[in-house]
Amino acid sequence: MLAGLSVRQKVAQLVMPRLPGSYSALDDSAFLVAQRWVDSLEVGGIIIFAGSPFDIAAKLNVLQRRSRLPLLVSADLEWGAGMRVVGATTFPQIMAVGATGDPRDAYTIGEAAAVEGRAVGIHVNFAPDADLNNNPLNPIINTRSFGEDPRAVSKLVQAYVRGLRDHGMLATLKHFPGHGDTQADSHIGLPVITAGYAQLDTQELVPFRAGIDAGADVVMSAHIAFPAVTGDSGPATLSAAALTGLLRDSLRFHGVVVTDALDMGAIVTKYGSGEATVRAFLAGADLLLIPADPDSAVNAMTAAVASGRASRERLDASVRRVLEIKRRLGLLEHRTVPLDSIMRVVGAKRYQDAANDLAVRALTLVRDTAGTLRALRAKRSRLALIAYSDEGNATVGFTLADVLRRNGDTVDYFRLWPMSGPASYDSARSVLARAPTVVFASNVKPISSRGNIALPDSLARLITATDSGKPTVMITFGSPYLLNQAPTVKTYLLAWSGARACERAAARALLGYSPISGHLPIRLPPPSAYGVGFGIVIPDSTVPPLPPPVAQP
Repeated sequence: MLAGLSVRQKVAQLVMPRLPGSYSALDDSAFLVAQRWVDSLEVGGIIIFAGSPFDIAAKLNVLQRRSRLPLLVSADLEWGAGMRVVGATTFPQIMAVGATGDPRDAYTIGEAAAVEGRAVGIHVNFAPDADLNNNPLNPIINTRSFGEDPRAVSKLVQAYVRGLRDHGMLATLKHFPGHGDTQADSHIGLPVITAGYAQLDTQELVPFRAGIDAGADVVMSAHIAFPAVTGDSGPATLSAAALTGLLRDSLRFHGVVVTDALDMGAIVTKYGSGEATVRAFLAGADLLLIPADPDSAVNAMTAAVASGRASRERLDASVRRVLEIKRRLGLLEHRTVPLDSIMRVVGAKRYQDAANDLAVRALTLVRDTAGTLRALRAKRSRLALIAYSDEGNATVGFTLADVLRRNGDTVDYFRLWPMSGPASYDSARSVLARAPTVVFASNVKPISSRGNIALPDSLARLITATDSGKPTVMITFGSPYLLNQAPTVKTYLLAWSGARACERAAARALLGYSPISGHLPIRLPPPSAYGVGFGIVIPDSTVPPLPPPVAQP
């Protein structure tokens, strides 16, 4: 196969543009572009984004049939196929697995992502995230990481990799050599990690070594500067010292190296689409993900080979790795997927049950100094529920409120948004004034290109003021570090994710129907206040039974 390809065709095998997974007609203008990528540009793969199972599978089947060689299809399925496939199983963010500390949970997420992803035509999962989230201000990793302890994270990374591999999907370790100790978002600019090699060797690189030992086939580079590794201020994605010297030579990784998206601000704003692609290839990357302009990327790479800037031998080595991956995945024999089997696989009950179970066991209680949570667990109550989330989650708190109401609590619900002004906060205070107990439910999560991860100051002040006057519970369905902004709150419960399974789990905890048994996989500031492994355990046996109903005269 390799011998039958021209230089331009070989180059195109390394380029993977992005395709929406939503429905489109065959003659839709956007889908015509994708067909041209396959027909004329002859790209080697596609990165699929969100859509329904049938839309994704049907789209990919059309492109696979048109392609001269089978397409390698990739997607981010960090917390299960539900991250990209509507209706597939949505697990909690993987830091919830850090809270249980059980490698079987990591394996199950990998297994489910593989089984459901392969059913719709996805072959490579851009996960697990092997970063150590050892910086509370990190705006883009956060709950996407298993935690910050290298040994604990390594065990979970290995289990996740095995779950994928055992069920026919390739695993990707990211973001090499580590994106956890940053305060900047590489979608916007270039973060710089000043740590020396000694720290990287004993911290950041440990989970990557473990994942490679477990058989990970792919490693994704980080758009981050590591002067101690690279010797300059450029990103690791464009550094031979990082991708060849450190990854291939020192860590002995022999699989496929992929770039993070080449249209991200840390790369494209300085180098442009074509030059960024060439530099990433020369640094040691095999697959070139989401160039800002796929045509420019192919043209620039072809010109680099023609001029001798990039050698034909190096090109052949990368293409051979990609073709070998396609052969191992069985794509040379079967490249399409049957649509009639999707409903038997995607979103199946066994994985939904596993997600619900994980959400319950991951709940982590950091504080309950006034006993507010225990009081709520002991009897049915009337409470105000003030919900807040970032963009994209208009239903935060809905499931929580619904489960509480169906089980006897009286709940007054009010929703705040990032753009909420004084009038909205006045309305929230009116709701708070009518209830004897308050629950604040927030979902603040990593969002690309936003650059920070925090509550609005006005909401943090409202939580602090309310907590000082009446029983208050603060539940976070996203970043665990929000205690920074409301440091005096007396009850603080971590549910890790905005998935419905996590809201149901939190409701069951408030009702006293489930134990609370999770432990912190990260430290919560102030320094040393709550270390890795901390967690207040409330077993079922401590919850008094509900009294029998009183007979009415």
